[in-house]
Amino acid sequence: MFILKNALISIARNKGRNILIGIIILVIACASTIALAINNTASDLIDSYQSTYDKELTITFNRENMIKDFDFSNREKMEDMKNKFDNVSSYTISDVEKFGNSDYIESYYYTYNVSLNGNNIDKAESEVSNNSFNMPGPPGSDKGMRSSKTSYDFTLNGYSSLDAMSEFIEGTYKMVEITDGAWDKAFDGNYIFINEELASYNNIKINDTVKFEDESGNIYKFTVIGIYKENESNSSGPSGLFANSANTIITNADALIAITKAHSSVNGFVDPTFIINDYADKDKIQAEFYDKGLDESYAVETNEEVATAGLSSIKNVQSFATTFLIITLVIGGVVLFVINAINIRERKYEIGVLRTIGISKSKLTIQFVSELLIVGFVALLAGAGIGAAMSKDVSNSLLASEINSTKESSEQIKGNFGGPGGFGPMEGNSPAKDFAEKGRPKVEAYESIDAVVNIGVLLELLGIGLTLILISSLASMISIQRFTPLAILKERS
Repeated sequence: MFILKNALISIARNKGRNILIGIIILVIACASTIALAINNTASDLIDSYQSTYDKELTITFNRENMIKDFDFSNREKMEDMKNKFDNVSSYTISDVEKFGNSDYIESYYYTYNVSLNGNNIDKAESEVSNNSFNMPGPPGSDKGMRSSKTSYDFTLNGYSSLDAMSEFIEGTYKMVEITDGAWDKAFDGNYIFINEELASYNNIKINDTVKFEDESGNIYKFTVIGIYKENESNSSGPSGLFANSANTIITNADALIAITKAHSSVNGFVDPTFIINDYADKDKIQAEFYDKGLDESYAVETNEEVATAGLSSIKNVQSFATTFLIITLVIGGVVLFVINAINIRERKYEIGVLRTIGISKSKLTIQFVSELLIVGFVALLAGAGIGAAMSKDVSNSLLASEINSTKESSEQIKGNFGGPGGFGPMEGNSPAKDFAEKGRPKVEAYESIDAVVNIGVLLELLGIGLTLILISSLASMISIQRFTPLAILKERS
């Protein structure tokens, strides 16, 4: 009690010096609170981004590995080269299901493609392939490699789920007209979305029936429930008249799988995407796929580079906050140490008197440290309050561009899929509400960062402040242990 009372008296007696120390600690506390708030906000944003951005793995054809020993100038060996490509065994839907049954894989989705001719619909362009070399088509043919000898009118892309519709997620395609509740039935039955150029070319409207046929003359009927367009930057097709996707029909995978199962003359190609637990498992997954029968002419690739590229700006903000915090603490700690050392030199006579009347070195040390702790604690609270008030504007200013861009991306995805009209209500667990957040941070949580300056930040700030105070107190601790009462009093006299 004596020590605390004496510390309070000393603080009151030396107002100027303690106000100076308090201002320095207040500035440090204010700057540290802002830096910690920015750092914590950025960390939460990164965690949210990583948790919502699927870790994807795809199967690719290792073309470079296949042709590395080929001599294209030697025409006599061209037939051998063709045979080698033709003999690459492809994988099927059942193989994909087998690959997906892995401890390393959370889930998977796929596209399933078939080519058919039009029956009551005309092709929007006539582009015949003249390939002389039969390179393998998309990985995963159910009926062997794609033949370059047959030209079909239309490519039907069947998606297993909304997750597989990457063209709409990335903005390559966008719905321009869609029937209400289209996405509720898009994956259950013979329903299709067609390109607006093809629709205009054939005068096709929503709810019209479109017929396709295979080489054997079998007819397949589909109902149009939506019309999409291709992004202008991607829309120039080979002929320059129609978009690349003009003759691409979008439907669900089950409808196309049913066709290939019923009619052996129709070839199907599966292109899966696997959602994995960890990018580090890539090599293990590839080895497991080989063990399960995947031809070693294929390899696996992940979207790690793409997924992490979007975090660069957030990490830069976080790095800036961390650097700013370290510089603030180092400079503040040095200043406090110097001021405290000067303070001890000015109070040498006081130390000598107290030591002479019997106050022990340990009690004196505790008193001097207590003085700094009292002043520092008050300054820390004030600095934390000011920092909390300022951190909202500072943090949001630094993260404004990232927040705005991710919000725009989220809204754009909903627009690409046709908006609320096609999805139905936006409440609850509707596809629009859930899917608009796919691969994007949930930025709504960061429109304001009031919650970031919470008890966790205050505890971190308190720990930093106490550490600085104790470090700066080393000057008084060392001096008190070194000084002797008689030497101090004799020097004074």
